[in-house]
Amino acid sequence: MNYRKGFEAENRAIEYLQNLNFKIITRNFYTSYGEIDIVASKNSILHFVEVKSNRSFHPAYNITSKKMARILQSIDIYLSQHSEYSNMDISVDILTIFNGEIEFIENISLI
Repeated sequence: MNYRKGFEAENRAIEYLQNLNFKIITRNFYTSYGEIDIVASKNSILHFVEVKSNRSFHPAYNITSKKMARILQSIDIYLSQHSEYSNMDISVDILTIFNGEIEFIENISLI
């Protein structure tokens, strides 16, 4: 996915999450391990949302164990830099856009 398409997918994801009453806290948090697409909160839970979009195959298949490890390392860095969220429960989520349809899956780290 190129930068423009990724940006458009993230914009659509943010709009979707806001419609579900999520508060967007951070977008595109970069670390040496990778990027956290969206950090949001709802009901005292801090959500780290990976956004994936693809037209050829379901984008959830892009979340490998290696990718998950990098996401978790990035979350550790985020929390170390934002101590105000250290007491919140966290959820690692994926929001996919496939053939124009949005699917939001919470707690993918537990799957």
